[in-house]
Amino acid sequence: MAALNATQASLLGFLHDGPKTGWDLLDEVSRGLARFWNVTSSHVYRELKTLEGRGLIEAGPTGPRDRQPYAITADGKTAFAAWLHTEPGPEQIRVPLLVTLWFGKHLDAATLAGFVDTHRVMHEQRLDEYRSIKDTATDADPHISAVVEFGIAYEEAFLRWLAELEFSDPLS
Repeated sequence: MAALNATQASLLGFLHDGPKTGWDLLDEVSRGLARFWNVTSSHVYRELKTLEGRGLIEAGPTGPRDRQPYAITADGKTAFAAWLHTEPGPEQIRVPLLVTLWFGKHLDAATLAGFVDTHRVMHEQRLDEYRSIKDTATDADPHISAVVEFGIAYEEAFLRWLAELEFSDPLS
């Protein structure tokens, strides 16, 4: 059997808790995992069809608003367990602001400061989200708690880094 990609495996992991529609899966991803793993609606629906074609999930009857629930099969549980026992690959940091900063000498200081301010607000909001998740949803699962704690530490570090940035205007 072909190996699972991380998106397929995460969907199987969410389906371990019971049948879910693509909408339900997207909602669950958006409440936590989305900050650490990019999963779009097109990914979810494409991968659900792939997983169904491989016999790793089964589609249930279509419900309201044409939403179709999917359930993990025994083969899906086996494939998920095999994926989960495989060493994760190295992370790849993707921070668009870093690409802009790399070429920052071509920007005026005001524009660059505006970008930094936008990201400061965004990271402050994420930090608030993680703290909210920590306060409400992590008591039952220490694994999710560990991921949320990483998110908090990451956002705090990113905000410290942003606060230390100083730029002169290279275009003046």
